[in-house]
Amino acid sequence: MQQPAIPMIEALTRYRDQWHGEVATVAQFLAFLQNHPEAFERSHASGHFTGSCWLVSADGARVLLMHHRKLDRWLQPGGHADGDCDLARVALREAQEETGVAGLRIEDGIFDIDRHRIPARANEPEHWHYDVRYVIRAGEDERFTINPESHALAWQSVAEMADDTALDTSLRRMARKWLVRS
Repeated sequence: MQQPAIPMIEALTRYRDQWHGEVATVAQFLAFLQNHPEAFERSHASGHFTGSCWLVSADGARVLLMHHRKLDRWLQPGGHADGDCDLARVALREAQEETGVAGLRIEDGIFDIDRHRIPARANEPEHWHYDVRYVIRAGEDERFTINPESHALAWQSVAEMADDTALDTSLRRMARKWLVRS
């Protein structure tokens, strides 16, 4: 196993110890990480790690979502690791690139994990994303810029998201986690 994977193993173990109901999912992430040295590379065809964020407002009451252009649904900002084993850094980079919000900062460790299938398209086969999510908090200036990857961006009430069945299941899960944590 490559040395850079060790901090991720430690972070996933801490996450598992905090969220006892997600032991099986953490086990999938750990097995993938330990069995695939190229897991942080987008070129790993069966799947790879991604980093995304729960981008909360300064007061923690709202979260910034993007209406993803390719997937045509509301999701959190995030993207491919592209060889970077520091997924918190990946999440912060993607948040900055995809939202343009100034003064973002990472909080704590892993907030959520989600393994999901990405449909085949163009020259890319169907594959798994092992998405590791971090809380990133906006500062006073919450202005955003829509980028080419999204149709729209919008601040949403976390309390309303928790029960909004029109949203992705993982978004509702993160909203519930955030409400319990806050």
